[in-house]
Amino acid sequence: MIGIVNYGAGNIFSLTAALDRIGVEHGMINTKEDFDKYSHIIIPGVGHAGAAMKKLQDTGLVDTILSLKKPVLGICVGMQLMTAFSEEGDADMLDIFPVRTLHFGKRIQAKVPHMGWNSIRIENNSPLFKDIPDNSYFYFVHSYYIERDEATVAATCTYDTVSFAAAFQRDNFFGVQFHPEKSGKLGEQLLLNFSRF
Repeated sequence: MIGIVNYGAGNIFSLTAALDRIGVEHGMINTKEDFDKYSHIIIPGVGHAGAAMKKLQDTGLVDTILSLKKPVLGICVGMQLMTAFSEEGDADMLDIFPVRTLHFGKRIQAKVPHMGWNSIRIENNSPLFKDIPDNSYFYFVHSYYIERDEATVAATCTYDTVSFAAAFQRDNFFGVQFHPEKSGKLGEQLLLNFSRF
């Protein structure tokens, strides 16, 4: 059963609706004790990474998340929270992955945010992408992107001239920059894959 970390981030309804569609049981994590109820953990997120990190700190859940041995999936800002640092709010993050979250800003000529469907390139045989073809399209909405780290990258995406980490994995921690809950059947397949780790 999947526990969704409830720390004030939005978009939880879309995620719970997707989990309902694929028949995966889920519940909300509001306290440290709630983590014990679930076999898998999702950190969702929409909005400002710096503010999201502060909310996570205010809930007192940071140390518990860092100590987890269960599979953990960060989605969008939830993935960015797993990096070492974000330019959004110039804030330190959870530092699970040794990479930075950077603003597209002046680094590209294209419109920011990067919004809509884009294809990903699967790397490092990630179990997240079981039964998902390479170059599949997923739905993105983000102004900040995560640097590639060859040791942990699970998928990449290119927007304008920037190639960034669309997904990463390290031990029991996974992250996706796109929104699987808004990415149709392939997004549902990814969530199903995660639920079966």
